[in-house]
Amino acid sequence: MKKITILALHLGYGGIEKCISSLANTLSNNYEVDIISTYKLYDILPFPLNDKIKITYLMEEKPNRQEIKDALKHFKLITGAKEMTKALKILKKKKNLMIKAIKECNSDVIISTRDIHNLWLGKYGSKDSLKIGWEHNHHNKNQKYINKIVNSVSNLDYFVLVSKELEEFYRQKLQEKNCKTIYIPNTLDYYPKKVSNLEEKNIISVGRLSPEKGYLDLIDVYKLVNEVYPDWKLNIIGDGIEKEKIEQKIEKYHLQDSIILHGYQNKDYINQLLQKSSVYVMCSHTESFGIVLLEAFSFGIPCVAFNSARGATEIISNNWDGYLIKDRDNEQMARKICELISNQNRRIIMGANGIKKAKQYDINEIKKEWIKIIECKKSS
Repeated sequence: MKKITILALHLGYGGIEKCISSLANTLSNNYEVDIISTYKLYDILPFPLNDKIKITYLMEEKPNRQEIKDALKHFKLITGAKEMTKALKILKKKKNLMIKAIKECNSDVIISTRDIHNLWLGKYGSKDSLKIGWEHNHHNKNQKYINKIVNSVSNLDYFVLVSKELEEFYRQKLQEKNCKTIYIPNTLDYYPKKVSNLEEKNIISVGRLSPEKGYLDLIDVYKLVNEVYPDWKLNIIGDGIEKEKIEQKIEKYHLQDSIILHGYQNKDYINQLLQKSSVYVMCSHTESFGIVLLEAFSFGIPCVAFNSARGATEIISNNWDGYLIKDRDNEQMARKICELISNQNRRIIMGANGIKKAKQYDINEIKKEWIKIIECKKSS
């Protein structure tokens, strides 16, 4: 039986971490699967793993970014200096420990999920191991980031991209390298037995409360919707660095009774709320894939997103299972949401189309694409 090792920064909350857990679980039915994680952030994993999967945590220390921010925010300069010194030690230690783990790894296949791990894997990984990089972020035409990614995977065997657009883009960039690009989309590993009846007056959005997710724009959009349909609620599931700003904007617009911030929640909680929702909204500036859209589709919920999130354009078929809004036009997004609110029959038709779309991303089908790579003979 082949052995597969997946390199991770952590196994906490996040899209990459969810994908790691899903892939590890499905591959563990065919292979011996290990995960090497730099940090252990939680005793109970947000995304449960099969008991057969071995997890190795490299460090007891945790990132102290928040401690540094808090010290600087309150002008505690001595504390801030101590925390920054600590941060440098953590960075050095995590580099040394991951490089050591890569050097000692004798797995048949090693999958890296971060650009810095790609670089170390290509430089220090066993020549006998099949080395795979797995990219989840969109470059957003950031040339510095593009150069970093291309450089990081140059010595790997395969580079897996989660969207067709990204695969085509990086294929051109890597045509003179030995690293072969492969398109394998993210997957759904759960399909609900009961979908939404699309009758509840709930709008939902799930994600990290960080700038790139555009939640401050979502509050602006919902304000316009609320002026027309004040009986519809907006439910936001997630937490993050912009929570305070979001709360302030909600108070500014006097929407405390209409917008519910649920914080981080487990899968069961999210699924229960999806089942009671009738419209899904994504205001992200950037998304490489947008697995949450597929999850909403699986519940038969039509989705509305800005087309600036390139991953959303690959999932949503405009006017078929949802709406794609150009130029981050808040008013246009609000109008489309209002159209869905006013027309339940349209919600039902789009929701049914969404269910068909979601089934195309069944994990058992996508798994076959991973197995094709894993069973490839490593080129000399």
